[in-house]
Amino acid sequence: MRKLSIIGMPMDLGQMRRGVDMGPSAIRYAGINERLKPLFDEIHDMGDIPIGRPEVVIDKESNLRNLALVAEKSTLLAEKVDEVIQSGSFPLVLGGDHSIAIGTLAGVSKHYSNLGVIWYDAHGDLNTAETSPSGNIHGMPLAASLGIGHHSLTDIGGYAPKIKPENVVIIGARALDEGEKILIKEKGIKVYTMHEIDRLGMAKVMEETIAYLKDRTDGVHLSLDLDGLDPIDAPGVGTPVMGGISYRESHLAMEMLEEARIITSAEFVEVNPILDEKNKTARAAVELMGSLFGEKLL
Repeated sequence: MRKLSIIGMPMDLGQMRRGVDMGPSAIRYAGINERLKPLFDEIHDMGDIPIGRPEVVIDKESNLRNLALVAEKSTLLAEKVDEVIQSGSFPLVLGGDHSIAIGTLAGVSKHYSNLGVIWYDAHGDLNTAETSPSGNIHGMPLAASLGIGHHSLTDIGGYAPKIKPENVVIIGARALDEGEKILIKEKGIKVYTMHEIDRLGMAKVMEETIAYLKDRTDGVHLSLDLDGLDPIDAPGVGTPVMGGISYRESHLAMEMLEEARIITSAEFVEVNPILDEKNKTARAAVELMGSLFGEKLL
């Protein structure tokens, strides 16, 4: 019995641009339930984690934006994801900005000894309070999940780290801050920048990623930021970076992950309908989910 549970996380607390809190609604409007229904025996849309309309608060000690609130809401998400996995269902989380991954991974990784992570993103999201140029937590979730950063973020769920650096693969990177580059080299994190994608081709990148993760992990989480795609194909994101992964390359990546049967949880984040063109980015997200979960052309 193949079950899917959809959790909306309409959080925009990790950055400054309004509208990304409407991401889960935009994805639902783009027809996620209808698209995925033929691929599962049972789909349960659990609605949205309540976020409310809190005011922006800068933490005096760390200078991080909305630190306490992000920690509080991430804990709620972690509990919900944990509950879904315990029920034998596949957790699919809809963002919201990428800071939501702190909560998702806190809920997922307690069920695995060696959780792998594919971070499909233009950015590394490996900043800390010390290295972040902005103080925006959506640039920190991968670092926090590795146990690096403010304890309020690293200790969600009561344990740290959630993942090991050797079990992470970043795909699509093309905007890395200096502190992130140092951390990548220091920790030996595997990264396929756009240079490698252009040079090797997406098929080779995915073959290598799957081979790399398959033997060393007992589950793999896909964290897909829509800004990993080129802004031509996904304009509705808060931090677009030119020269990204194409729509077709992304479909191939999802199809290859589905064939490999390694993905055990997923999240799609940073859809901002306010910045979008006729819900194009949310539609792209839903179409990529179709490929990830087994939709076939023939």
